[in-house]
Amino acid sequence: MIPDLSDYKWIVPDFIWEIDEYIDLDKIRKALPSSEDLAKLAPDLDKIADSLSLLKDFFTTGHKLVSEVIEASGPLLLLGSPGETAFRATDHGSESDKHYKKGLLGELILLQQQIQEHEEEARRTAGQYSTSYAQQKRKVSDKEKIDQLQEELLHTQLKYQRILERLEKENKELRKLVLQKDDKGIHHRKLKKSLIDMYSEVLDVLSDYDASYNTQDHLPRVVVVGDQSAGKTSVLEMIAQARIFPRGSGEMMTRSPVKVTLSEGPHHVALFKDSSREFDLTKEEDLAALRHEIELRMRKNVKEGCTVSPETISLNVKGPGLQRMVLVDLPGVINTVTSGMAPDTKETIFSISKAYMQNPNAIILCIQDGSVDAERSIVTDLVSQMDPHGRRTIFVLTKVDLAEKNVASPSRIQQIIEGKLFPMKALGYFAVVTGKGNSSESIEAIREYEEEFFQNSKLLKTSMLKAHQVTTRNLSLAVSDCFWKMVRESVEQQADSFKATRFNLETEWKNNYPRLRELDRNELFEKAKNEILDEVISLSQVTPKHWEEILQQSLWERVSTHVIENIYLPAAQTMNSGTFNTTVDIKLKQWTDKQLPNKAVEVAWETLQEEFSRFMTEPKGKEHDDIFDKLKEAVKEESIKRHKWNDFAEDSLRVIQHNALEDRSISDKQQWDAAIYFMEEALQARLKDTENAIENMIGPDWKKRWLYWKNRTQEQSVHNETKNELEKMLKCNEEHPAYLASDEITTVRKNLESRGVEVDPSLIKDTWHQVYRRHFLKTALNHCNLCRRGFYYYQRHFIDSELECNDVVLFWRIQRMLAITANTLRQQLTNTEVRRLEKNVKEVLEDFAEDGEKKIKLLTGKRVQLAEDLKKVREIQEKLDAFIEALHQEK
Repeated sequence: MIPDLSDYKWIVPDFIWEIDEYIDLDKIRKALPSSEDLAKLAPDLDKIADSLSLLKDFFTTGHKLVSEVIEASGPLLLLGSPGETAFRATDHGSESDKHYKKGLLGELILLQQQIQEHEEEARRTAGQYSTSYAQQKRKVSDKEKIDQLQEELLHTQLKYQRILERLEKENKELRKLVLQKDDKGIHHRKLKKSLIDMYSEVLDVLSDYDASYNTQDHLPRVVVVGDQSAGKTSVLEMIAQARIFPRGSGEMMTRSPVKVTLSEGPHHVALFKDSSREFDLTKEEDLAALRHEIELRMRKNVKEGCTVSPETISLNVKGPGLQRMVLVDLPGVINTVTSGMAPDTKETIFSISKAYMQNPNAIILCIQDGSVDAERSIVTDLVSQMDPHGRRTIFVLTKVDLAEKNVASPSRIQQIIEGKLFPMKALGYFAVVTGKGNSSESIEAIREYEEEFFQNSKLLKTSMLKAHQVTTRNLSLAVSDCFWKMVRESVEQQADSFKATRFNLETEWKNNYPRLRELDRNELFEKAKNEILDEVISLSQVTPKHWEEILQQSLWERVSTHVIENIYLPAAQTMNSGTFNTTVDIKLKQWTDKQLPNKAVEVAWETLQEEFSRFMTEPKGKEHDDIFDKLKEAVKEESIKRHKWNDFAEDSLRVIQHNALEDRSISDKQQWDAAIYFMEEALQARLKDTENAIENMIGPDWKKRWLYWKNRTQEQSVHNETKNELEKMLKCNEEHPAYLASDEITTVRKNLESRGVEVDPSLIKDTWHQVYRRHFLKTALNHCNLCRRGFYYYQRHFIDSELECNDVVLFWRIQRMLAITANTLRQQLTNTEVRRLEKNVKEVLEDFAEDGEKKIKLLTGKRVQLAEDLKKVREIQEKLDAFIEALHQEK
């Protein structure tokens, strides 16, 4: 499967052809591995330095001075003291990439085979070199010669460092070329999800998981902590090789944790977990847009009245040559809360930092500003509390260029790097430079400045710092190596804990809900959605008769008071039928023009709401699930709120009602009897209300006072005396008009005073209103009974008859208007409004489906939470199992 690359020899880096200028091949041929071993290693250009590092075995018999030269030629990063465990910067590329590079390094393999032919001679030469070097060292006694030798050693060390940097740069270009070819589908292979992406998905699911069952997230990630403005974000940008974070001058810019997943890819891009947009990190406009988007998300996460938020922003960054790992950038630790910040900002930042660092498998990347006094550091005390033995802490000293320039004693920097100045302990110590302080600097410019600084720095020349302890490149290799070591050691244990949690949850479900399916919140919402839509459709199944009955009844309840009080009673006070009919026509016309259509539409809308609510809330027997009640109520309220009645309904209804009220032609005896029955019901209902009002006014009668031991109040006694006096007046004149004259009020008051009852004229008027109303209603009911046989006289227009039943005609007109209005509203309901309401319900359900917080609020309870936890635990376990399998395959 290896392609023929004989025509692409130009791809092989130039240093291969010039390698004899830098290394004496005759002296090192024995130290290099055989061709078979080299083929098994599937070398990468990043790994050539690993092969060269075997030179260390050869030069160990020489002198420590030569050993340090060879040490600089390989990417072995010795963290901490020489006795501590070393990190080996391994590449975690895919197996497919290694196959491609075998072809690209074919020439190097042939070169190795030629070197093997001279093994014996190299061994002899090595022995001579060692003996010669020992003799030379004994002869060097002069201090100037020793200094000269150290300077030559440093020069050689830097030369090998430049070779390695050149090698890595060329390797990066080759890897990018291979990945781009693979990305274009040249080899027609099915691309699998990368290992780091799988791991990042596990962390994303864990971040959303509610640890209600004490299953904590102990998976590794690199936690970047530091004092505010210490340069931690700049370090992360150097590792990601892009200026991706918002910039600020001394102000707090990181307001919420940002999880950055670094992975290798053909193009340097970034994308958020919840978005499909890719930001091209090679274009400045995309970088600016990415920084703006991160800033917007941070501000959105921060709640009102707060300065920082614990909610995490997930970002994936891919690019050629990036070290695979997951880093979390936390808000900078502060010492003082300044104006504009929430009072609890300092405590919140500490709690967020501790929450991430207390993970026993989290790698703490402690960032310390080298340009400020070490005594001002806050973060080091915090880190030492969380990791007192320094087993998972990597210390990074930033702004070393400013430190070297400003610090009076350079040995102070050496004390920091050696871990002697701070009380905290660390697994490794690094010194980096992240630019000149200009926010517009590119990553390439910063990297060149960093390399140039350390090449000329006295810290390296005087051996205060070692070559493997400087530059962000070495730092990223070390952090990546430590990260994957932690992952391999802890991921299976974490998977086992989630298996136990899953078993516990499944057992609890079986014991509590043995006959129910495990439906999570989204599945329950879909089930409720279908039920609600079925209930809305049921509105269209309501019979026209039912609609018209409830509409007519509701409309009469709404307008009956106006008809009796404002139309019938004033017209009934007239002396003849002509005046009665004129008064009725005028008042009906005014009522129809101003109030009646609007009242009718209100009644129809309320009736639709009531029917909709009835279908939504009535129990469904055994199938009823009360877990949906809150959701249904919310959908009902929101749908009704959004529904607006047709604006043209009132205009068309006004014309129909006006025409109905103008008709006075009762066609048959059945309609006449129906009008009398309607009138009797209306008057009896009013008479009953009036009786209750009088009873409340005068208090209990003698029967209730004796049976229930109730007494009248002083006011009720006065009302009762007044009522009795007014009733005497009505008995004397049963055709008394509706209002009392002034002299009549005076007469009643004097009669009461003569019996020792002091009464106010306003009280007499109030009592008269109820007494006369009862008298009038009783008289109207008696007249209504006489009109039962009046249809014959009505047909003759009451000619040659003393009986006049114009009030029956009025109630027939009202009754007919109610029936026609109910029929019109029913047609509008069934043809238009029910469909519009159904559309509103669907829109509300779609909006609720996209609103996760709304679903959490409306679908609650132990059953829902247990199903949600089961779903999350299963998802986590599946992703962990897939990741572990892929991890074993890569290993």
